[in-house]
Amino acid sequence: MTVKFKAYNLLFNHAFTISKGTKTHQPTLIVELEYFGIKGYGEAPAISYYNIPVEKMIEDLERKKIFVEKFAFSDPERYWHYLHHLFPANSFLVCALDMAGWDLFGKLKGKQLHELWGLDTAKAPLTDYTIGIDTIDKMVEKMKEKPWPIYKIKVGVPDDIAMVTELRKHTDAIFRVDANAGWSLEDALEKIPLLKDLGVDMIEQPLAKDNLDGMKILFEKSPLPLFADESCVAEADVEKCYKHFHGINIKLTKCSGITPARRMIARAREMNLQIMIGCMNESSVGTAAIAQLAPLVDHIDMDGPLLLAEDTASGISYDFGRVVYSDLPGLGIKIDPL
Repeated sequence: MTVKFKAYNLLFNHAFTISKGTKTHQPTLIVELEYFGIKGYGEAPAISYYNIPVEKMIEDLERKKIFVEKFAFSDPERYWHYLHHLFPANSFLVCALDMAGWDLFGKLKGKQLHELWGLDTAKAPLTDYTIGIDTIDKMVEKMKEKPWPIYKIKVGVPDDIAMVTELRKHTDAIFRVDANAGWSLEDALEKIPLLKDLGVDMIEQPLAKDNLDGMKILFEKSPLPLFADESCVAEADVEKCYKHFHGINIKLTKCSGITPARRMIARAREMNLQIMIGCMNESSVGTAAIAQLAPLVDHIDMDGPLLLAEDTASGISYDFGRVVYSDLPGLGIKIDPL
C-alpha cells in the first residue's frame, strides 16, 4: 500500500454564507491509496468551526504515513478500525482514508459500492440544492439560476422569515431550512409555525448543539420534523438525539467515514429516527461516497459539486435533483492520479 495526497482550495460559484460565517473557497484534502496498481480515492473538506484544517490532516498523515501503508488491506471495515485507533483525534483524515479504502475495495471487486451492498439506486431520494444566506434579492437570483425540486435554505439571522417568504413567491418547490444552531428556543417556537405555513417540510439544527433541554421542549411542540446536524457528529450521538429530534443528518467527514455512517444508519432505523445524509461542500469524490449510501436514507443533501466552480473528479451528475450514477467501480468516479 502507498498513500499520496493533494490539498485543494475550491472556489464557490457564490460566496457561501451560513449563520456561522462566510467563505468564498472550500479547502479540501484528496487522498489516494494504491494497492497492487489499483488506486482508491477519498476526500475530507476542512470546516473552520471543527478546528481540523487541511494542514492538520496533512501533518498527521505525514507523521504516521508508514503505518497507513503497512496495513495488510483486505477489508475496508477492518481498515477503518485500524485508522480510527491510528488517528483518534482526526476524524476528517480517517474519513478520507476510509473512503479511499472503500473505493479501492469496490475496484478490486469490479463493482460500485451500492452494488456490493445490494442496494437499488432507484430508491435514492432527490437531493436538495442549498441557498446560502445573502441579500434577499441575491437569494432569489441564486434560486432562479438553478431551478430545482427541493431547496435547502440557510437561516439563523434576524430577517430569515422575510427571506423565506420572498423565496416562496418564486417557486412551488419543497423548502427545507437549516438554522445551523442559530436560533434560541424562543426564536424557534415563534418561527417554525410560520415556516410550516410557507411550505417548509423540515428544520435542521434549530438550537445550539448542546441545548438538549431546549430541544426536548421544541421536539414536543414543533409542527415540523427536526433534524440534528451539529448535535449528531459521531456514532454515540445517535442515541442522544432520540426524543430530542425526529431525524439525524449524517456527515461522512464528521463521523469519520462510510464505515461508521453505515452503522449510524442501522442504529437510527432501530430507533425510528429519520435519516438524512448531508454534505460539507465536498467535490465529486466525497459526493460520490454519499451517493453510494443514498438508497438507505430518507433525504440527501449532496449538492457540493453544484455549489463549487471547481471540481476534483467526475462521475456523479444530476437530473433535476435525481442522482445519476456512472458505471465505474468503487465510488464510481474518474480522477487524475495524484
